[in-house]
Amino acid sequence: MSFVEYGDTIKDGDTAIVFLGHESMFPVKVQHGTVTQTKYGVIRHSTDLIGKKYGSKVTCSKGGWVFILHPTPELWTMNLPHRTQILYSTDISIITMMLELKPGSIVCESGTGSGSLSHALIRTVAPTGHLYTVEFHQQRAEKAREEFREHGVEHLVTVTNQDVCKNGFGVSNIADAVFLDIPSPWEAIGHAKSALKAEGGRICSFSPCIEQVQRTCLAMEEYGFTEINTLEILLRVYNVRTISLQIPDLGQAAEDNSSSGFDSSNPSHQGSPCADLQQGTVQFKSGVPLREVVGHTGYLTFATKS
Repeated sequence: MSFVEYGDTIKDGDTAIVFLGHESMFPVKVQHGTVTQTKYGVIRHSTDLIGKKYGSKVTCSKGGWVFILHPTPELWTMNLPHRTQILYSTDISIITMMLELKPGSIVCESGTGSGSLSHALIRTVAPTGHLYTVEFHQQRAEKAREEFREHGVEHLVTVTNQDVCKNGFGVSNIADAVFLDIPSPWEAIGHAKSALKAEGGRICSFSPCIEQVQRTCLAMEEYGFTEINTLEILLRVYNVRTISLQIPDLGQAAEDNSSSGFDSSNPSHQGSPCADLQQGTVQFKSGVPLREVVGHTGYLTFATKS
């Protein structure tokens, strides 16, 4: 099992996603002799998971069933254990595009955090690229190394435990892109410039407060970065509902029905638009935004090394 290469069969030691529904799923480490409890009953790893194909429908002990999915960066973002606040797919998608990442790219990242963006970056630059990720917190750095090893991507990533603002990324003039998600990104702009290739490298800084953005932009200008721009990505989700609205009485329906010989008692006319008018309401599908919408997550500031 690897987050960057698909495997058909569930093996002992794999990380799999137990899918109970669109709003209910969780990761599980497959281990021989282990059981997992769900609201539908017990899943026995030895008999229900190991040797089965990913995507299989597994029946639990109470008669309910779940699907076992192969892990991907998108599914991991939705299910990972949170050690810090994370980036979600909305921001991750624009980051990978605006940094112009592709297979073979070299990327520097700070900080690693819970590894949500890291997994997406690794999948994007695989199989010949590399991610250099720096984490200030020692325990989080060690946990990230462990997860990358379990997920089969340790050969594509180097985790360093140090202060990027003081010690940089540990590499020079090789990175195609740098990503900063730290409290004071303006203090790391000089190190980011040193890590980037000679010219044309891209940088992105994620900050929740506009004051952080202002100081970061000033630092980027000071170090000679160009094409500096800041984006805010807002996600708005819609629910599809059936809406019933009363038809206004314009004084024409009764007259038109009588002149056309319309007979509402005739079964052949039932279900027609005229029958709906006779009832006084009409139904149609409509997209309705959620009452509570997740708004601002952070500002994304992009620039190019001149």
